[in-house]
Amino acid sequence: MKIRRTENGFTVDAADLGPLLGIAAAEVPGKMRSGEITGQSETGVDADEGRIRLTFWYAGQRLRLVCDTEGTVLTSSRAPARRNPPQPGPA
Repeated sequence: MKIRRTENGFTVDAADLGPLLGIAAAEVPGKMRSGEITGQSETGVDADEGRIRLTFWYAGQRLRLVCDTEGTVLTSSRAPARRNPPQPGPA
């Protein structure tokens, strides 16, 4: 799996993201548009410089991907969500 950096942030292919969230890839775009899947990205500093953390929330679960600057996923984890996910911004 590769994460791609774009002008607006990062892109994860739905074929990769869907199974990690426990849903079909075809469901991912619609659930992102409706705000059922939300996410945020963070750029590492200090000891984590050169890493990017992408976090997605869906159906009470949190999926976290840690990537290098080339977009290679170094670690992934899925756990029950412990906080409310960020709300989607204006369309």
